[in-house]
Amino acid sequence: MMKTRDAAHAEESAEVEVLIAEAAKFDAMSKQIKASLGRLETTNQLVNSNVKQVYSNTQGLQVMNGNIDKILDAIDKMLGPSEDKGREERIIRAGPERVGLPDYLASLKRVDRALSQMSSSDLRINQQIIGGFNELLSEGNNRLQALFRSTLADNVQPVEPLHYITKQLPFPVLPQESASKLGSMDSFLSSTAARDASHNSRESQSVRIYAEMRGAYLSGSLHNLSAASISTSKRKASDEIYRQGTSGIGTYASGIEGIFSAEFNNISAIFSREDWGLAFDATCRKALAEFAKTLRELNMHIKSNLPTDCFLAYEIVEIVTNVGYRLDQLSGQLKLPFADALKPIRETAKSSLAELIEDVRRRVSSMQNLPLDGSSVPFTAEVMTRMQTLTIYPQSLASVMASLGDGNWQTVPSAHSTSSASLPSLKSFDVGADTTQLLAHYIMDTIETLLTSLDSKARGLLKSKALSGVFMANNVAVIDRMIRSSDLSTVLASGGASARVESWRKRGTSAYLESWREPCSALMDVQYTNRGARPPSGSNGLIDSAAVIKQLGSKDKDAIKEKFKNFNVSFDELSGRHKALQMEREVRSLLAREVQAMLEPLYARFWDRYHEIDKGKGKYVKYDKGSLSAQLAALG
Repeated sequence: MMKTRDAAHAEESAEVEVLIAEAAKFDAMSKQIKASLGRLETTNQLVNSNVKQVYSNTQGLQVMNGNIDKILDAIDKMLGPSEDKGREERIIRAGPERVGLPDYLASLKRVDRALSQMSSSDLRINQQIIGGFNELLSEGNNRLQALFRSTLADNVQPVEPLHYITKQLPFPVLPQESASKLGSMDSFLSSTAARDASHNSRESQSVRIYAEMRGAYLSGSLHNLSAASISTSKRKASDEIYRQGTSGIGTYASGIEGIFSAEFNNISAIFSREDWGLAFDATCRKALAEFAKTLRELNMHIKSNLPTDCFLAYEIVEIVTNVGYRLDQLSGQLKLPFADALKPIRETAKSSLAELIEDVRRRVSSMQNLPLDGSSVPFTAEVMTRMQTLTIYPQSLASVMASLGDGNWQTVPSAHSTSSASLPSLKSFDVGADTTQLLAHYIMDTIETLLTSLDSKARGLLKSKALSGVFMANNVAVIDRMIRSSDLSTVLASGGASARVESWRKRGTSAYLESWREPCSALMDVQYTNRGARPPSGSNGLIDSAAVIKQLGSKDKDAIKEKFKNFNVSFDELSGRHKALQMEREVRSLLAREVQAMLEPLYARFWDRYHEIDKGKGKYVKYDKGSLSAQLAALG
């Protein structure tokens, strides 16, 4: 039993010793590993230290390399302009004609870039070279301007506008090659460098040269049209009303519109967009000044012949406003210059409305006599011709009358009155119901002034009311006829114009019929209802004239005889006067009907009752009903 335990203990002890031996071995190995790790750490630190040193050295080398490159670049920059100056100087001094425009422009741009680069450096050597380059740039700029001017000079001969206007051809523009060449030059001449070189930093030299040369071309081309506008406007009798289109101002305006439109096309092909307005305005300035001068001279002519030539003012307002608006739509320019040029004419057009009415009063008041035959005065037809002519200019009159206001044309405006210099708006040119009514009101005010003045003058100069009535009726007939036979009928279609004319016709008719009351009064008799049975009378009754006469006393018979005699004398006299008077066809017909309507029923009644007073001998009863009716009909 004991032996068995000892054997087991010995075995376990052996195993423990083996384990202890293994543990000792592991401890030894762990110490070796720790030692290795320590050596590795030391090596790593050494490697890191070396790498950092290498990296630091690399960075230093890179910075040094960059500095070397910069130094080399600076040296190149210092040496480059000196080396390039000779080449650029040869190109610039040779001129664009010899070296070619593209190469010349490229050389100028290189000089400009070199100047910019040197100006940003403080190196003394650069400051010495800058002066030479500035001289080169200035010379190149001058040569380029000379080429720009010579290129334009090939296309500045004035043209004959009538050739293009009459044949409805577009005005000529610059050749495409020339425009392209000018545009290339402008790209440099309008640059800041070119402006600095010309000592004018605010104005493009190309715009200045273009406006100078092409402005002279525009003015020269339009000069003959200006002169023709003035001469054609004055070529008429002093008392002749201006007829639409007889002045050359319409052709002048068409020439301006055509040649200006062509010029804007040139400008838009040559200059940059921001210079279009400046170039167009400067180029057209001289021609517009000549146009304004022409309008001022025409205005003086119109003002000295206002009753007949105010219509030229209306035509000019309409033409110039439309041309100015279309050019403004095209270019966005010239609105104010056109408005300034038009202002004197527009003011004259406004004042003319009141002046025309005042002229009617003045002319009628100055009449020393009126026709003794009752005929109308020629001035009535003249005034109505004026009114007919007004309807030709609805656009300009719409604008002028709208600016005056309804009825304000009754007062002559002050010479010191002012108005806006702007062109009328399109709204003011809208010939709608309101503006048509303004024209209708003005025309009727003029007609009323004419008829009122004539009526007053007739009352003072004509010896009888009947003659005055015929005179007024004739003038009203002329007015009515000229309204119906023209566009006045459309303008005056509403607003009571026809009623106002008709009232004057009735006044004239009524005045004339006053003279026919005398024969009518002779046909008035007195009937006594207390003297037996009253004979039947009336249009449907049969009257026994003999029975009526038989009932009369001798005094009553004598009175009836006297009435027939008075009627005959008065009727014959008035009929003769009627036929001797000068009447318009419609007036004679109207008055004859009115006389017949008034006299015939009275005579028929009187004749039915008393024609047996002379028992058919004709001693007292000169006319039977049929013959009187024929006489009355003959009055027409």
